[in-house]
Amino acid sequence: MGLPQVASQPPTQVVGVATVKDTVTVRETGELVGHWDIVRHCVVYMVGIVIHTSLPGTFIRPLSLPHAMRAVRYHDHGGPEVLQVDDIDRPDPADDEVLIEVAAAGINPVDTYFVDGAYQPFTLPMIPGVDAAGEAVEVGSAVEGVTEGDAVVATGLSKDHYGACAEYVAVPEDRLAVLPTGVDSVEAGGAGVAAVTAWRALIDHAGLEPAETALIHGGSGGVGHAAVQLAAVAGARVVTTAAPQYHDRLNALGADVVLDYGRDDLRTAVTDASAGGPDVILDHRLDDYLQFDADVAAHDGRIVGIGENDPAIGFTNDGVARGKDLTYQFMSMFNTPRLRDPLERVAHLLGEGDLEIEVAETYDLDEVATAHEDVMADSFLGKLVVTP
Repeated sequence: MGLPQVASQPPTQVVGVATVKDTVTVRETGELVGHWDIVRHCVVYMVGIVIHTSLPGTFIRPLSLPHAMRAVRYHDHGGPEVLQVDDIDRPDPADDEVLIEVAAAGINPVDTYFVDGAYQPFTLPMIPGVDAAGEAVEVGSAVEGVTEGDAVVATGLSKDHYGACAEYVAVPEDRLAVLPTGVDSVEAGGAGVAAVTAWRALIDHAGLEPAETALIHGGSGGVGHAAVQLAAVAGARVVTTAAPQYHDRLNALGADVVLDYGRDDLRTAVTDASAGGPDVILDHRLDDYLQFDADVAAHDGRIVGIGENDPAIGFTNDGVARGKDLTYQFMSMFNTPRLRDPLERVAHLLGEGDLEIEVAETYDLDEVATAHEDVMADSFLGKLVVTP
Protein backbone atom coordinates (compact mmCIF):
# COMPACT_ATOMS: atom_id res chain seq x y z
CA MET A 1 0.00 0.00 0.00
CA GLY A 2 1.13 3.59 -0.46
CA LEU A 3 2.50 5.70 2.33
CA PRO A 4 -0.26 7.36 4.32
CA GLN A 5 -0.61 11.12 4.24
CA VAL A 6 -0.99 12.80 7.60
CA ALA A 7 -3.15 15.93 7.18
CA SER A 8 -1.34 18.64 5.21
CA GLN A 9 1.70 18.84 7.45
CA PRO A 10 4.70 16.85 6.19
CA PRO A 11 5.93 14.17 8.58
CA THR A 12 9.00 15.00 10.60
CA GLN A 13 10.22 11.56 11.62
CA VAL A 14 9.68 7.96 10.53
CA VAL A 15 9.43 5.95 13.72
CA GLY A 16 8.41 2.43 12.86
CA VAL A 17 5.97 -0.06 11.42
CA ALA A 18 2.66 -0.80 13.09
CA THR A 19 1.98 -4.51 13.32
CA VAL A 20 -1.71 -4.80 14.08
CA LYS A 21 -4.63 -4.85 11.69
CA ASP A 22 -6.35 -1.77 13.06
CA THR A 23 -6.36 2.00 12.92
CA VAL A 24 -3.44 4.15 13.96
CA THR A 25 -4.22 7.66 15.07
CA VAL A 26 -1.56 10.34 15.29
CA ARG A 27 -2.22 13.31 17.56
CA GLU A 28 -0.30 16.52 18.10
CA THR A 29 -0.96 18.44 21.31
CA GLY A 30 -4.31 16.71 21.65
CA GLU A 31 -5.57 17.58 18.14
CA LEU A 32 -6.33 14.89 15.58
CA VAL A 33 -4.04 15.43 12.61
CA GLY A 34 -4.39 12.14 10.76
CA HIS A 35 -5.28 8.45 10.85
CA TRP A 36 -5.40 5.50 8.51
CA ASP A 37 -6.37 1.84 8.48
CA ILE A 38 -3.67 -0.81 8.56
CA VAL A 39 -4.21 -3.67 6.11
CA ARG A 40 -1.08 -5.62 7.04
CA HIS A 41 1.46 -3.07 8.18
CA CYS A 42 2.17 0.57 7.47
CA VAL A 43 4.79 3.18 8.11
CA VAL A 44 3.98 5.30 11.13
CA TYR A 45 5.04 8.95 11.11
CA MET A 46 5.59 11.05 14.17
CA VAL A 47 3.93 14.46 13.89
CA GLY A 48 4.81 16.35 16.98
CA ILE A 49 5.70 14.04 19.82
CA VAL A 50 2.72 11.76 20.47
CA ILE A 51 1.69 8.55 18.72
CA HIS A 52 -1.49 6.74 19.71
CA THR A 53 -2.96 3.46 18.54
CA SER A 54 -6.54 2.42 19.07
CA LEU A 55 -5.66 -0.92 20.70
CA PRO A 56 -4.11 -1.06 24.18
CA GLY A 57 -0.78 -2.81 24.09
CA THR A 58 -0.18 -2.24 20.39
CA PHE A 59 3.51 -2.06 19.68
CA ILE A 60 5.44 -0.41 16.87
CA ARG A 61 8.59 -2.13 15.71
CA PRO A 62 11.55 -0.25 14.24
CA LEU A 63 11.79 0.09 10.47
CA SER A 64 15.19 -1.60 10.35
CA LEU A 65 15.78 -4.89 12.15
CA PRO A 66 18.86 -5.20 14.35
CA HIS A 67 21.86 -7.01 12.90
CA ALA A 68 22.58 -8.82 16.17
CA MET A 69 20.47 -10.71 18.67
CA ARG A 70 20.67 -12.49 21.99
CA ALA A 71 20.33 -16.27 21.82
CA VAL A 72 20.67 -19.16 24.22
CA ARG A 73 23.26 -21.66 22.96
CA TYR A 74 25.08 -24.79 24.05
CA HIS A 75 28.57 -25.35 22.67
CA ASP A 76 28.91 -28.86 24.11
CA HIS A 77 26.47 -31.45 25.37
CA GLY A 78 25.65 -31.69 29.04
CA GLY A 79 23.13 -30.60 31.62
CA PRO A 80 21.39 -27.22 31.90
CA GLU A 81 24.68 -25.69 33.05
CA VAL A 82 26.01 -25.77 29.46
CA LEU A 83 23.36 -23.27 28.32
CA GLN A 84 24.56 -19.69 27.94
CA VAL A 85 23.29 -16.46 26.40
CA ASP A 86 25.41 -15.27 23.46
CA ASP A 87 25.30 -12.18 21.27
CA ILE A 88 25.26 -13.46 17.70
CA ASP A 89 24.21 -12.35 14.23
CA ARG A 90 20.50 -12.25 13.54
CA PRO A 91 19.61 -14.87 10.90
CA ASP A 92 18.50 -13.88 7.41
CA PRO A 93 15.62 -16.01 6.15
CA ALA A 94 16.14 -18.19 3.07
CA ASP A 95 13.65 -17.97 0.20
CA ASP A 96 11.43 -20.62 1.83
CA GLU A 97 11.71 -19.26 5.36
CA VAL A 98 10.02 -16.70 7.59
CA LEU A 99 11.96 -14.63 10.12
CA ILE A 100 10.03 -14.54 13.40
CA GLU A 101 10.58 -12.02 16.14
CA VAL A 102 10.09 -14.45 19.01
CA ALA A 103 7.46 -13.54 21.56
CA ALA A 104 7.47 -16.94 23.24
CA ALA A 105 9.29 -20.27 23.00
CA GLY A 106 7.87 -23.35 24.71
CA ILE A 107 10.11 -25.54 26.85
CA ASN A 108 9.66 -29.29 26.40
CA PRO A 109 11.40 -32.37 27.80
CA VAL A 110 12.71 -33.04 24.30
CA ASP A 111 14.69 -29.79 24.48
CA THR A 112 16.75 -31.31 27.29
CA TYR A 113 17.39 -34.45 25.21
CA PHE A 114 19.06 -32.40 22.50
CA VAL A 115 21.15 -30.52 25.06
CA ASP A 116 22.38 -33.63 26.86
CA GLY A 117 23.15 -35.44 23.61
CA ALA A 118 20.52 -38.18 23.81
CA TYR A 119 19.19 -36.67 20.57
CA GLN A 120 21.70 -35.20 18.17
CA PRO A 121 21.21 -31.72 16.66
CA PHE A 122 22.68 -31.02 13.25
CA THR A 123 25.52 -28.86 14.57
CA LEU A 124 27.17 -27.20 17.57
CA PRO A 125 26.96 -24.59 18.94
CA MET A 126 23.19 -24.95 18.87
CA ILE A 127 20.20 -22.83 19.87
CA PRO A 128 17.59 -24.93 21.72
CA GLY A 129 13.84 -24.53 21.50
CA VAL A 130 11.49 -26.66 19.39
CA ASP A 131 8.49 -24.28 19.65
CA ALA A 132 8.03 -20.60 18.80
CA ALA A 133 5.38 -17.94 18.38
CA GLY A 134 5.72 -14.32 17.43
CA GLU A 135 5.54 -11.87 14.56
CA ALA A 136 6.64 -12.55 10.99
CA VAL A 137 9.03 -9.64 10.39
CA GLU A 138 10.59 -10.82 7.13
CA VAL A 139 9.19 -13.28 4.59
CA GLY A 140 11.22 -15.23 2.02
CA SER A 141 10.44 -14.71 -1.66
CA ALA A 142 9.10 -18.27 -2.15
CA VAL A 143 6.84 -18.28 0.92
CA GLU A 144 3.09 -18.30 0.32
CA GLY A 145 0.31 -17.53 2.77
CA VAL A 146 2.38 -15.49 5.23
CA THR A 147 2.77 -11.71 5.22
CA GLU A 148 5.00 -9.44 7.26
CA GLY A 149 3.15 -8.49 10.42
CA ASP A 150 1.29 -11.80 10.72
CA ALA A 151 1.26 -13.52 14.08
CA VAL A 152 2.59 -17.06 13.61
CA VAL A 153 3.22 -20.27 15.53
CA ALA A 154 5.99 -22.73 14.69
CA THR A 155 7.39 -26.08 15.81
CA GLY A 156 9.85 -28.78 14.76
CA LEU A 157 12.98 -26.68 15.36
CA SER A 158 16.32 -27.39 17.09
CA LYS A 159 16.97 -30.77 15.46
CA ASP A 160 17.97 -29.93 11.88
CA HIS A 161 17.38 -26.22 12.26
CA TYR A 162 18.36 -23.61 14.86
CA GLY A 163 15.89 -23.32 17.71
CA ALA A 164 13.66 -20.63 19.14
CA CYS A 165 15.28 -19.60 22.45
CA ALA A 166 16.47 -16.37 20.88
CA GLU A 167 15.15 -12.95 19.94
CA TYR A 168 14.70 -14.05 16.31
CA VAL A 169 14.42 -17.39 14.52
CA ALA A 170 14.21 -18.22 10.81
CA VAL A 171 11.62 -20.96 10.24
CA PRO A 172 10.88 -23.00 7.09
CA GLU A 173 7.39 -22.24 5.84
CA ASP A 174 6.25 -25.86 6.23
CA ARG A 175 6.82 -25.66 9.99
CA LEU A 176 4.62 -22.67 10.81
CA ALA A 177 1.06 -21.45 10.60
CA VAL A 178 -0.60 -18.04 10.81
CA LEU A 179 -2.47 -17.43 14.05
CA PRO A 180 -6.00 -16.04 14.07
CA THR A 181 -6.47 -12.54 15.42
CA GLY A 182 -6.64 -12.40 19.18
CA VAL A 183 -4.65 -15.53 20.03
CA ASP A 184 -2.22 -14.86 22.87
CA SER A 185 1.35 -15.23 21.63
CA VAL A 186 2.69 -16.60 24.92
CA GLU A 187 0.01 -19.28 24.96
CA ALA A 188 0.73 -20.07 21.31
CA GLY A 189 4.44 -20.32 22.07
CA GLY A 190 3.71 -23.34 24.24
CA ALA A 191 1.37 -25.00 21.77
CA GLY A 192 3.60 -26.62 19.16
CA VAL A 193 4.98 -29.90 20.51
CA ALA A 194 2.10 -30.39 22.94
CA ALA A 195 -0.83 -29.81 20.61
CA VAL A 196 0.70 -31.20 17.41
CA THR A 197 1.74 -34.40 19.20
CA ALA A 198 -1.74 -34.73 20.65
CA TRP A 199 -3.33 -34.14 17.24
CA ARG A 200 -1.06 -36.60 15.47
CA ALA A 201 -1.63 -39.24 18.14
CA LEU A 202 -5.39 -38.99 18.54
CA ILE A 203 -6.58 -37.88 15.11
CA ASP A 204 -3.97 -38.92 12.53
CA HIS A 205 -2.79 -42.19 14.09
CA ALA A 206 -5.62 -43.41 16.30
CA GLY A 207 -8.49 -42.01 14.21
CA LEU A 208 -10.49 -41.10 17.31
CA GLU A 209 -14.21 -40.94 16.54
CA PRO A 210 -17.13 -39.22 18.30
CA ALA A 211 -18.71 -41.33 21.07
CA GLU A 212 -15.54 -43.39 21.52
CA THR A 213 -13.66 -43.34 24.82
CA ALA A 214 -10.11 -42.02 25.04
CA LEU A 215 -7.74 -42.66 27.94
CA ILE A 216 -5.11 -39.93 28.27
CA HIS A 217 -2.29 -40.88 30.61
CA GLY A 218 -0.77 -37.87 32.39
CA GLY A 219 -3.51 -35.36 31.66
CA SER A 220 -1.72 -32.51 33.44
CA GLY A 221 1.33 -32.60 31.17
CA GLY A 222 1.93 -30.47 28.11
CA VAL A 223 0.75 -33.11 25.64
CA GLY A 224 -1.74 -34.51 28.12
CA HIS A 225 -3.75 -31.35 28.77
CA ALA A 226 -3.84 -30.60 25.03
CA ALA A 227 -4.97 -34.18 24.31
CA VAL A 228 -7.78 -33.94 26.86
CA GLN A 229 -9.15 -30.91 25.03
CA LEU A 230 -8.71 -32.34 21.53
CA ALA A 231 -10.45 -35.56 22.49
CA ALA A 232 -13.32 -33.59 24.00
CA VAL A 233 -13.64 -31.41 20.88
CA ALA A 234 -13.68 -34.60 18.78
CA GLY A 235 -16.76 -35.72 20.69
CA ALA A 236 -15.11 -38.54 22.64
CA ARG A 237 -15.63 -39.48 26.26
CA VAL A 238 -12.39 -38.47 27.97
CA VAL A 239 -10.82 -40.37 30.86
CA THR A 240 -7.48 -39.10 32.14
CA THR A 241 -5.05 -39.58 35.02
CA ALA A 242 -3.36 -36.90 37.09
CA ALA A 243 -2.37 -35.89 40.61
CA PRO A 244 -5.37 -34.81 42.71
CA GLN A 245 -4.50 -31.09 42.68
CA TYR A 246 -5.14 -30.97 38.91
CA HIS A 247 -8.46 -32.81 38.79
CA ASP A 248 -10.77 -29.80 38.86
CA ARG A 249 -8.90 -27.95 36.13
CA LEU A 250 -8.81 -31.02 33.88
CA ASN A 251 -12.56 -31.42 34.33
CA ALA A 252 -12.92 -27.80 33.24
CA LEU A 253 -10.75 -28.48 30.17
CA GLY A 254 -13.06 -31.27 29.03
CA ALA A 255 -12.23 -34.48 30.92
CA ASP A 256 -15.29 -36.51 31.85
CA VAL A 257 -13.44 -38.59 34.45
CA VAL A 258 -10.13 -37.74 36.16
CA LEU A 259 -8.44 -40.51 38.13
CA ASP A 260 -5.53 -40.35 40.54
CA TYR A 261 -2.76 -42.23 38.74
CA GLY A 262 -1.45 -43.51 42.09
CA ARG A 263 -4.56 -45.40 43.14
CA ASP A 264 -4.15 -49.15 43.65
CA ASP A 265 -7.28 -50.07 41.68
CA LEU A 266 -6.47 -47.93 38.61
CA ARG A 267 -7.10 -50.78 36.17
CA THR A 268 -10.58 -51.37 37.53
CA ALA A 269 -11.30 -47.64 37.71
CA VAL A 270 -10.34 -47.10 34.07
CA THR A 271 -12.42 -50.06 32.92
CA ASP A 272 -15.43 -48.85 34.88
CA ALA A 273 -15.07 -45.25 33.66
CA SER A 274 -14.87 -46.35 30.03
CA ALA A 275 -17.72 -48.86 29.94
CA GLY A 276 -15.48 -51.88 29.49
CA GLY A 277 -12.29 -50.30 28.22
CA PRO A 278 -11.05 -47.28 26.23
CA ASP A 279 -11.06 -47.41 22.44
CA VAL A 280 -8.00 -45.15 22.20
CA ILE A 281 -5.13 -44.77 24.66
CA LEU A 282 -2.45 -42.06 24.57
CA ASP A 283 0.57 -43.27 26.55
CA HIS A 284 3.47 -40.99 27.47
CA ARG A 285 5.26 -43.57 29.67
CA LEU A 286 5.36 -46.87 27.84
CA ASP A 287 7.82 -48.39 30.32
CA ASP A 288 5.16 -48.04 33.03
CA TYR A 289 1.93 -48.61 31.12
CA LEU A 290 2.52 -50.82 28.07
CA GLN A 291 1.05 -53.90 29.75
CA PHE A 292 -1.53 -51.81 31.59
CA ASP A 293 -2.78 -50.49 28.24
CA ALA A 294 -3.25 -53.99 26.88
CA ASP A 295 -5.07 -55.06 30.02
CA VAL A 296 -7.62 -52.21 30.02
CA ALA A 297 -8.14 -51.49 26.30
CA ALA A 298 -11.35 -52.38 24.50
CA HIS A 299 -11.32 -55.00 21.75
CA ASP A 300 -9.77 -53.49 18.59
CA GLY A 301 -8.36 -50.68 20.72
CA ARG A 302 -5.66 -48.37 19.39
CA ILE A 303 -2.71 -47.43 21.61
CA VAL A 304 -0.38 -44.59 20.63
CA GLY A 305 2.93 -44.35 22.46
CA ILE A 306 4.76 -41.03 22.55
CA GLY A 307 7.49 -41.61 25.12
CA GLU A 308 9.02 -43.48 28.00
CA ASN A 309 11.51 -42.97 30.81
CA ASP A 310 13.27 -46.29 30.22
CA PRO A 311 13.60 -47.40 26.57
CA ALA A 312 13.66 -51.08 27.62
CA ILE A 313 9.90 -51.58 27.41
CA GLY A 314 8.06 -54.86 26.99
CA PHE A 315 4.97 -56.93 27.74
CA THR A 316 4.66 -59.34 30.60
CA ASN A 317 1.73 -60.95 28.77
CA ASP A 318 1.41 -60.06 25.10
CA GLY A 319 -1.36 -62.60 24.70
CA VAL A 320 -3.80 -60.03 26.09
CA ALA A 321 -2.93 -57.65 23.23
CA ARG A 322 -3.24 -60.40 20.61
CA GLY A 323 -6.48 -61.62 22.11
CA LYS A 324 -8.05 -58.18 21.65
CA ASP A 325 -6.55 -57.44 18.21
CA LEU A 326 -4.95 -54.29 19.59
CA THR A 327 -3.05 -51.86 17.38
CA TYR A 328 0.07 -50.13 18.67
CA GLN A 329 1.59 -47.03 17.08
CA PHE A 330 4.82 -45.52 18.42
CA MET A 331 5.38 -41.99 17.12
CA SER A 332 7.53 -38.88 17.17
CA MET A 333 6.24 -35.46 16.17
CA PHE A 334 9.47 -34.92 14.21
CA ASN A 335 8.29 -37.57 11.71
CA THR A 336 5.27 -35.48 10.70
CA PRO A 337 5.43 -35.16 6.88
CA ARG A 338 4.40 -31.47 6.90
CA LEU A 339 4.09 -29.80 10.29
CA ARG A 340 2.16 -26.89 8.86
CA ASP A 341 -0.91 -29.10 8.38
CA PRO A 342 -1.54 -30.02 12.04
CA LEU A 343 -0.28 -26.58 13.12
CA GLU A 344 -3.04 -24.95 11.06
CA ARG A 345 -5.63 -27.10 12.85
CA VAL A 346 -4.11 -26.19 16.20
CA ALA A 347 -4.09 -22.48 15.30
CA HIS A 348 -7.75 -22.70 14.31
CA LEU A 349 -8.70 -24.34 17.60
CA LEU A 350 -6.77 -21.69 19.54
CA GLY A 351 -8.62 -18.99 17.63
CA GLU A 352 -12.01 -20.59 18.29
CA GLY A 353 -11.30 -21.00 21.98
CA ASP A 354 -11.59 -24.80 21.75
CA LEU A 355 -7.97 -25.26 22.84
CA GLU A 356 -6.22 -23.49 25.70
CA ILE A 357 -2.55 -23.88 26.47
CA GLU A 358 -2.05 -23.52 30.20
CA VAL A 359 1.15 -21.55 30.88
CA ALA A 360 2.43 -22.59 34.29
CA GLU A 361 5.52 -20.36 34.33
CA THR A 362 7.43 -17.94 32.11
CA TYR A 363 11.17 -17.33 31.95
CA ASP A 364 13.46 -14.87 30.19
CA LEU A 365 16.49 -15.88 28.12
CA ASP A 366 18.80 -15.70 31.11
CA GLU A 367 16.62 -18.25 32.91
CA VAL A 368 16.45 -20.96 30.24
CA ALA A 369 18.75 -23.26 32.22
CA THR A 370 16.32 -23.04 35.14
CA ALA A 371 13.43 -23.79 32.79
CA HIS A 372 15.25 -26.93 31.59
CA GLU A 373 15.65 -28.05 35.19
CA ASP A 374 12.03 -27.33 36.00
CA VAL A 375 10.54 -29.11 33.00
CA MET A 376 12.16 -32.36 34.10
CA ALA A 377 11.77 -32.00 37.86
CA ASP A 378 8.67 -30.03 38.76
CA SER A 379 5.01 -31.02 38.79
CA PHE A 380 2.84 -28.49 36.99
CA LEU A 381 -0.18 -28.31 34.72
CA GLY A 382 0.48 -27.25 31.14
CA LYS A 383 3.63 -25.68 29.73
CA LEU A 384 6.71 -23.67 30.64
CA VAL A 385 7.43 -20.80 28.23
CA VAL A 386 10.40 -18.53 27.56
CA THR A 387 9.57 -14.92 26.67
CA PRO A 388 12.65 -13.27 25.10
